[in-house]
Amino acid sequence: MIIQKYNRPVLFYSLSLFIPWMIWSYVAYLSHLPEQTPSLLLLQSVLGMAGLVAPFFIALGLFLSNRVILDDFKSRFLNMTSFPVIYLLITLLLIFSSMVLAQLISVFFGHSLSQFVITGQPSFTSMQFSPWFILLFAPVVEELAWHSYGTDTLRRSFNLFTTSMIFAFYWVFWHLPLSMINGYYHSNMVADGWIYALNFVFSLFVFVILMNWLYYKTNRNILITVAFHLTANVSNEIFATHPDSKVIQTVLLLIVTIIVLIKEKDMFFSKTLPEDKLVNQGNL
Repeated sequence: MIIQKYNRPVLFYSLSLFIPWMIWSYVAYLSHLPEQTPSLLLLQSVLGMAGLVAPFFIALGLFLSNRVILDDFKSRFLNMTSFPVIYLLITLLLIFSSMVLAQLISVFFGHSLSQFVITGQPSFTSMQFSPWFILLFAPVVEELAWHSYGTDTLRRSFNLFTTSMIFAFYWVFWHLPLSMINGYYHSNMVADGWIYALNFVFSLFVFVILMNWLYYKTNRNILITVAFHLTANVSNEIFATHPDSKVIQTVLLLIVTIIVLIKEKDMFFSKTLPEDKLVNQGNL
């Protein structure tokens, strides 16, 4: 069974946490120095990017050490035809539509329609790199780690719901040093208030469940998770969204998540792996 070949969870997750944490903690220190020279900003940008790509290179090293899972990775990354098109539509539209609806709902609570203005300017800085580049690049390189190796190495030992909860908790912890980098998205969010920081944490749990649902519904398709992550990043920055609308969006997505968990209870709460079900069906 192919998922059983993803058998290095401790190595993958420990290195994927330790290396970015060490790098980003140093970047956080540098970002608070009183004199921010061009060379210092460039160093912070390069180091910040190094922390971001570290999990991908750790996953790549594991793939290169095992031809079986490397071939599995290639087949999942390039295949966009082995699942119903409805899941592609959900991937592209769910987060965006939930944001639009959340902003509409917020108007009834006194917020302005000016939230729908497309600003063209993200709400954070990213040193020497364009914020839009970070918003578009981060989902690609992250999902080439989290859903190339990370999710399956947990799924081999846990049901999908437990896998999602473990990873979401890990992902919150993984992001923590970013909240200490001056001017960065997560730092600005903490400065806005504890309720918005808490909403970000809770939204990750909801987001992971929905993304893993789409991942397994599309036969472990990596590009689907990349697209889902991309739409989330862009949808949260393309408008002049008030932070309260992001809280409302989390509530809306929570409702969707509950419906998904009820309808897909076998997928999430059965220990049986998807490939095992296929084998059992073939034996009937």
